[in-house]
Amino acid sequence: MGPVFLFSRDPLTPRRVDPEFADEARAVRAAGATVTLIDHEALVSGDATGAVARVPRETGPAWYRGWMLPGDRYAELATALAERGRTLLTSPERYRTAHELPGWYAVFAPLTPPSAWLPTAPGHTPAESELARMAARLGGAGPVVVKDWVKSRKHEWDEACYVPETADTGRLAAVVARFVELQGDFLTGGVVLRRFEHYQPVGEARVWWLDGEPVHIGPHPDSPALRPAPDLTDVGPAVRELGCRFITTDLALREDGRWRVVEVGDGQVSGLPRDTDPQPLFTALATAAAR
Repeated sequence: MGPVFLFSRDPLTPRRVDPEFADEARAVRAAGATVTLIDHEALVSGDATGAVARVPRETGPAWYRGWMLPGDRYAELATALAERGRTLLTSPERYRTAHELPGWYAVFAPLTPPSAWLPTAPGHTPAESELARMAARLGGAGPVVVKDWVKSRKHEWDEACYVPETADTGRLAAVVARFVELQGDFLTGGVVLRRFEHYQPVGEARVWWLDGEPVHIGPHPDSPALRPAPDLTDVGPAVRELGCRFITTDLALREDGRWRVVEVGDGQVSGLPRDTDPQPLFTALATAAAR
């Protein structure tokens, strides 16, 4: 058997692909690769062996394509698949590198907003003094965005995401506390403060990179009608230095005309806008897996 794509199954109809990924599964089959289903709910609950029970016991490479996974759950998936002869084309170490901000930040530091982070357990809010020290590492007063190592809560912008002035440590602590509360058990890694930058209203571009080269450039799923054309001159070398096979970069145009990397992600768990033709991307992935 050739390359396999592991898709999350439909929770209501377990023999089908989750409807969110149905078009992509069709693109995989059209590219001559195989679709295999895994149980996402079992995986996130800690039953990796049960999650991959339908994966055939055959040797070969596999891409995961599904919902975001915490790094430890992805590692458990890799172990369970290895027991069935399958090797994930993105290792657990490379998954964390692209998926979590501390993994990719150093490489992209010249291209992305200054950031500081503090490992934090779910449900624990750092002390105001700790947050003040984090803010000081960003170079003094000014606005910041609060997130964890993977996600922000931008839809609760004023209460759990944006801090207009870090010198107001009481306000900073209140926003972080609300963010931690809303994230609950889904808080990943810890608390991150990112220097807020002003961007032009042209929308974000999501660039998909495979083996260091851009294979698809399109809009961000949150703004599918806006299709900016980013300058990738400085981004390409950073992607290649990072050394991950399949990643995404989200880029926004700052007010001064410079393209900035606002997020990096593992391509296996990054979303495509609904009106995007998935065929070219998944043909490229199937070809790369077969090499």
